[in-house]
Amino acid sequence: MREINLSRKTKETDINLYINLDGSGASEINTGCGFFDHMLELFSRHARFDLKVSCQGDINVDYHHTVEDVGIVLGQAVKKALGDMKGIVRYGTTTLPMDESLILTAIDISGRSYLRLDLPTRASKIGDFPVELVEEFFLAFVRHAGITLHVVKMAGTNAHHIVEGAFKSFARSLKTAVAIDKDFADEIPSTKGVL
Repeated sequence: MREINLSRKTKETDINLYINLDGSGASEINTGCGFFDHMLELFSRHARFDLKVSCQGDINVDYHHTVEDVGIVLGQAVKKALGDMKGIVRYGTTTLPMDESLILTAIDISGRSYLRLDLPTRASKIGDFPVELVEEFFLAFVRHAGITLHVVKMAGTNAHHIVEGAFKSFARSLKTAVAIDKDFADEIPSTKGVL
């Protein structure tokens, strides 16, 4: 099983995270931020990863440290759970409609961290969640997972739909990329022989 428990404690956050890349989509999420919890729950469901996240953060200040640090730990956990990466598909692409929004994500588990995030919205907040923290989450994730990620809004006006579509599309692309290709189960998917 490709699963791992990770913890990270700083003066700003105390995080415990469990992930199983070969799970069923079950989740237990508690970060203190309702909208972010919702995004992580639907990420778990659409990726079919079992995910448990507990975060005690300085949300009395704002949600920034909580969102960024969960992204850090999730990225580290995915990287460790993938191990030597033998047999993974490596690439994943999803175009996902959510009502009026249409989001494209593309992933390469390359060992090279890169984020292109093009998700313009007219709203600066969704409830009490600052939309700018979506970028902080994905930046933290790609830096610590060693993943190239493109997230592009092709259509959409409702900020909730745009961000939710991004998390769902990301989940489905990552699910594809981490899947084991049975025809190449003992091979690293790179001509270099290493990712």
